[in-house]
Amino acid sequence: MRALARERPPALGHAGQLGCAGAAYGPEATNAGANTRTRRHAVALGYTVGALTHGGGDWGEHAREAAAHYNTNGSNRMSMVRSGFWRDFWALFRPYWFSEEKVIARLLLVSIILLTLASVYMDVQFNAWYNLFYNTLQDKNKSEFYNQIGRFCVLAAIYIVIYVYATYLNQMLQIRWRRWLTRRYLNEWMSDRTYYRMHLSASQTDNPDQRISEDLKLFVDSTLSLSLGLLNAVVTLVPFVNILWSLSGTLEFPMSGNTYVVYGYMVWVALGYALVGTWLAHKIGKPLAGLNFNQQRFEADFRFNLVRFRENMEGVALYHGEEDEMRGLRDRFTPLYANWWAIMRRQKNLNFFTIGYNQVAVVFPFLVGAPRYFSGALPMGGLIQISHAFGKVQEALSWFINLYASLAAWRATVDRLTGFHNAVALSQEQTRNNVGIATVSSGGAATLALDHVELDLPNGHPLLANGNLTIAPGARVLVQGPSGSGKSTLFRAIAGIWPFGRGRIVKPRDFNALFLPQRPYFPLGTLREAVLYPMGSRSSSDEEVREALNAVGLAHLIARLDESANWAMQLSGGEQQRMAFARALLHQPSWLFLDEASSNLDDASQARLYELLTHRLKDCTIVSIAHREELASYHQQRVVLQPTPGGTHRLNTLQAQPA
Repeated sequence: MRALARERPPALGHAGQLGCAGAAYGPEATNAGANTRTRRHAVALGYTVGALTHGGGDWGEHAREAAAHYNTNGSNRMSMVRSGFWRDFWALFRPYWFSEEKVIARLLLVSIILLTLASVYMDVQFNAWYNLFYNTLQDKNKSEFYNQIGRFCVLAAIYIVIYVYATYLNQMLQIRWRRWLTRRYLNEWMSDRTYYRMHLSASQTDNPDQRISEDLKLFVDSTLSLSLGLLNAVVTLVPFVNILWSLSGTLEFPMSGNTYVVYGYMVWVALGYALVGTWLAHKIGKPLAGLNFNQQRFEADFRFNLVRFRENMEGVALYHGEEDEMRGLRDRFTPLYANWWAIMRRQKNLNFFTIGYNQVAVVFPFLVGAPRYFSGALPMGGLIQISHAFGKVQEALSWFINLYASLAAWRATVDRLTGFHNAVALSQEQTRNNVGIATVSSGGAATLALDHVELDLPNGHPLLANGNLTIAPGARVLVQGPSGSGKSTLFRAIAGIWPFGRGRIVKPRDFNALFLPQRPYFPLGTLREAVLYPMGSRSSSDEEVREALNAVGLAHLIARLDESANWAMQLSGGEQQRMAFARALLHQPSWLFLDEASSNLDDASQARLYELLTHRLKDCTIVSIAHREELASYHQQRVVLQPTPGGTHRLNTLQAQPA
């Protein structure tokens, strides 16, 4: 009855409104086939009643550069994935179904499958109802007409319950599966600082945030809707092929003096029609996979630049850099715009074909069945039943055609998640194999030692050559050197997050260290959570937190401890650095590394904070990077990174001289 479902007639009645409401539910359910069936049954009845009553009816630069090198147009990536696509899909699909949630997951899936089978059974019942109902109309049997209306109401009520619970359980499975995948991907990405290594190494994974937040959702939703839609198509095909075969009768045609008989000819017509349509849909829509892959990347890059602008609005305003920002945003939007137009053109061609294909299928069974109907061999109900059965067979066989665009988007999503998973695995393997600088425990020694350490930039340019240094516990060390000499990179290597280099760093067994960068990080949340980061809101008492804020000169913020805000935007640069010193007082580390941690403070405030550290953290080893000579009086040892003729730097240890 797709001919009747194509347009909403003037008077649908309650059942017709139900069908239209189902049609508006959403594209996912429509793709799965459920809304199409609801709409078809309800609108058929509404149209008939109307006829009777009315007479008719960058990640930063590294990631962006890597993404540009990796895939400019998407076509190469698609060809690489094509041969191993199902292997990649299985690697993404399998873990959840064998995880600790496998029991509930499998029960939900089995329940959804059973409800899908029940919905197909209801389709068969509706198909039989069409025959009886329209024969009743043809015979003008009033009493039987109302009997059939009553039967329809019962069938519709059962079908509504099946559909509602199938959708409900499907959504339950979707969110549980997505939750499990999100936890797994976040754990893998954040463990052993994998996220930082991927960022530094110009990984082939652009915008990891999008892959975790959006691609996982798309993968789960699309996998369930497409697989259940395919199951529905296969299960629908079996009973309706049998119905269509039995109703088609035979087709006789003479040829070369002989008469040939084709049994169940409408089944063969539907099969041939779908095969030709599938081949043409694939030829027309094939480039959509690569285009969708690129569109997701361009969208994420544009969004990343908008977020970056939002987080640095003050700097842009001070520089009057609006024109440059606009130019940069336009440059990011241009490939997005161009790729969208390419998708539009390709989708337009595919829509011309698929919509035309489906519209022809509306009248085709009537044309084929008309001779038998007008000859009297087939009653009106039989013609309607044939039309409906042909539509169900054609719809099942055309699953690939109708969902080609969705399949292309799903394939691009699988490819992006596979690339992300592989990049994470590679980074973790490099960490396990100690690729780069080896970090080991000293056993019984309490000193920190650099043993022939060499540091490089990500592009391979050397920063530090043959660095040897020993820092005793309780020492006060000032690290100095020209800008760009590798002072901050040296701290990153000691922290164990810099993978580019060679040599060995020997740490004390109990290396309770805290690193304070020049620009402190502030998580979203309350001020209390910000000052305690990363210890958690229950690591220190309220009295200790208030005392620490008062000690570093932030007493005016004590009343705002439970206020949530974007503190990186609320606090000045000096206040942020004072907050970092408060963290040090609360953490009580054994080793404290300060990377220009007081550069935004005036000399008097800097002096007070360093005196506070030396008084409160008497046994703590303090290592500072600073250009100010005034800090020399708070350190006993000076380490200078001096340039060498070869373009690298070497460590030179001196006694600190009071300023």
